[in-house]
Amino acid sequence: MPFTLLKYGLNKNYPGHGDIPATPELRKSYDVAIIGGGGHGLAAAYYLSHVHGIRNVAVLEKGYLAGGNTARNTTTIRSNYLEEHTIRFYKEALELYDRMSHELGFNVMFSQRGQLTLAHSEATLRSFHLRAEMGKHVGIRVEVVDPATAREICPLVNLDEGGQHEVLGGLWHADGGTARHDAVAWGYAKRAGEKGGEIHQRTEVTGFRMDQGRVTHGRTDSGDLAVGQVLQAVGGLNGQFAAKAGIRLPIRSFPLQAMVTQPLKPFLDILLSSANLHTYMVQSSRGEIVIGGGSDPYPLVSSRVTFDQKEKLAAGAVHLMPFLHNVKILRQWAGITDMTPDYSPIMGESPLKNYWLDCGWGTYGFKATPVAGKRMAETIASGRVPEVLKPFSLSRFERFALVNEMGSTAARH
Repeated sequence: MPFTLLKYGLNKNYPGHGDIPATPELRKSYDVAIIGGGGHGLAAAYYLSHVHGIRNVAVLEKGYLAGGNTARNTTTIRSNYLEEHTIRFYKEALELYDRMSHELGFNVMFSQRGQLTLAHSEATLRSFHLRAEMGKHVGIRVEVVDPATAREICPLVNLDEGGQHEVLGGLWHADGGTARHDAVAWGYAKRAGEKGGEIHQRTEVTGFRMDQGRVTHGRTDSGDLAVGQVLQAVGGLNGQFAAKAGIRLPIRSFPLQAMVTQPLKPFLDILLSSANLHTYMVQSSRGEIVIGGGSDPYPLVSSRVTFDQKEKLAAGAVHLMPFLHNVKILRQWAGITDMTPDYSPIMGESPLKNYWLDCGWGTYGFKATPVAGKRMAETIASGRVPEVLKPFSLSRFERFALVNEMGSTAARH
């Protein structure tokens, strides 16, 4: 392998090729139109073409490929949730991430390093025991650890013994990890394009034509197109976009901010988070410390950043690891989260017969990318919602059958 790479690199005539398919002319009709060119939409296009043989698919993205929340998350992947339905769903996502690089032939830099969430109160510790028991029941690797074990897992963490935020224990999730967000999107885009899927960047869907409870045509700024099935997966704008199809969703949008420091030598080989401090940290492959926390406390459709959130994230990070106090912040950014009342997604049927929903992800969207794409593709291809998605139906709000994940982590990432 090293000699092959060397020969390829030194060859002046090696065949250059792009990973992202070129944008073709928009055709007059498609079997499936996927609205949103982020991770979920691209994954659905891949599974439709490679698994179900549906290749007349258009992914319609108003901006650039994966330029929304897929480009703005903090790469965390985990399955240590509260509800059995959710744990099973994200367990499948982790299994798909584990073999994604091999399946796509594209290195997504999946790193299963484990996540440690710290408890600073008895109430938090009790909730960790509940999450650990639920996780073990479903079959994921999660356990409650004492402060001494937390120190062994992360030797540099400040346990604040006797202080206001003394660490009383932690939730260790050995299955937790990270993946390169843009590589995930590019890998799915490349493979979907190989089977005929079309990716139309800078193509905004502005509305729909309907007949007898079905969408017949989509209106775009590049022309109208007839559609057989439609999948909506537009990230933080799902609530607002659904209104174009006459659908009202129980979703509000909130900014979610994060930041990274200057590169440092490797010292943090796990994902570290604190429930009370609303802070989580992970070191990237380039040495940067990625720092995030909870959503902004007020609804807003904006990706602007604020100084007060930077102060809160910095304070939490310095408390967890005081030696970071002089480290410089390189950049700060924000995404837009589409939050539901129970902090769980909406997947499956909509009030329209051929219009399918993949929305309401809040701060959990990147983790679900492969399983959401796989299961939504299955739904579209078969016309039936699989069992794993049924608990997340839109109708659960009418039936008061909520899937409450509000407390699955105080940092809500």
